[in-house]
Amino acid sequence: MNVLGMIMAGGEGSRLYPLTMERAKPAVPFGGKYRLIDFVLSNFINSKIYSIYVLTQFKSQSLTEHLHEGWRFGSILPDHFILPVPAQKRTGEAWYRGTADAIFQNINLIEGRGYDIVAIFGADHIYRMDLRQMIDLHVAKRADATVAANPVPIKEASAFGVLQVDGDSRIVGFQEKPRENPVTIPGRPHEVYASMGNYVFNADFLVNILYEDAKNAGSEHDFGKNILPSLFEKARLYAYDFRSNQIPGSSPEESGYWRDVGTIQAFWEANMDLRNIKPAFNLYNRRWPIKAPTPGSPPAKFVFNEDGRRGQAINSLVSEGTIISGGIVQDSVIGQDVFIHSGAAVINSLIMDRVTVGRNCKINMAIIDKEVSIPEGCVIGYNLEDDKKRFHVDEESNIIVIPKGYKFS
Repeated sequence: MNVLGMIMAGGEGSRLYPLTMERAKPAVPFGGKYRLIDFVLSNFINSKIYSIYVLTQFKSQSLTEHLHEGWRFGSILPDHFILPVPAQKRTGEAWYRGTADAIFQNINLIEGRGYDIVAIFGADHIYRMDLRQMIDLHVAKRADATVAANPVPIKEASAFGVLQVDGDSRIVGFQEKPRENPVTIPGRPHEVYASMGNYVFNADFLVNILYEDAKNAGSEHDFGKNILPSLFEKARLYAYDFRSNQIPGSSPEESGYWRDVGTIQAFWEANMDLRNIKPAFNLYNRRWPIKAPTPGSPPAKFVFNEDGRRGQAINSLVSEGTIISGGIVQDSVIGQDVFIHSGAAVINSLIMDRVTVGRNCKINMAIIDKEVSIPEGCVIGYNLEDDKKRFHVDEESNIIVIPKGYKFS
């Protein structure tokens, strides 16, 4: 079975501003040493799918550099590649108008290439998944298309596109963010199937429906909104229960773990998930590793300063190259090559690469993007009104966000 992966990585990520001020959403750093896109790429590679195109669009330079630095195969096997594909307007003058249009504008990468299956996945969620198990169900059901479905409590149905299925998991209807009477999973009256926006298609079927959709002037050219809802009555569409996916080395608590980090609060919470003693999402599963570029930095170091204060980190993740010199880090995630000076205290925060935290700084409930130098004695996260005058404060969560390269006056 010859499988092609196509990863949708063109997202603007406006709700993650200012983290997306200079980069596309899939390139946003996560968990100290990763980017969001590393999670879906790791799932593909661990699933032994090695032919992958990454479709980019908005502010893609950082993402392209990341792929070049950390996700390159050798040149011996021609079907082993991870290649960024920028939007090229091959089919007209418009940029990507929807998920289906993004694939259609790159249909030349599918046609005549000998692929049996095309797996189309998003690039900005946190989860583990063995794609081969979804493909196996797709083949066993003789499906034309299969949609990854996450079982969620019925009270959350209004936040998702809901798949209606029969007892054989065949899709028999769609509900777009239903506020009333969401259709539950057969035999599970308290749960609905939320579409994850990840799809497996038979290649020939995909090509045909994309050409048909391109002719439809009234379409938004989106798989979830237009194409799949128009097909379930005449094509074989199935739902794949994401919770049934079995990952080697995973705990029962991780079963069904999937986080959409589309807002500042959700992004912060997903990072903070990682710091727990028994995290729901375990980065230390060596049987299904999350891969990332190796920076070549030395190990993290915790040292006494000249005053005899001991650098320490409690209930936190600390990445390579970081030095904590007489400061304290608690309940936080610290990126690479960070320097935390004497007397500084970082609590409940995410600090990204190459940040310097000056002496006696106090930081709480903050996200500090890369390459920021925080001056001595600076206090962040303890006076909301003062913070609003100086920084970006998320309205939903009151989390302070300092953008990449911010200069303190």
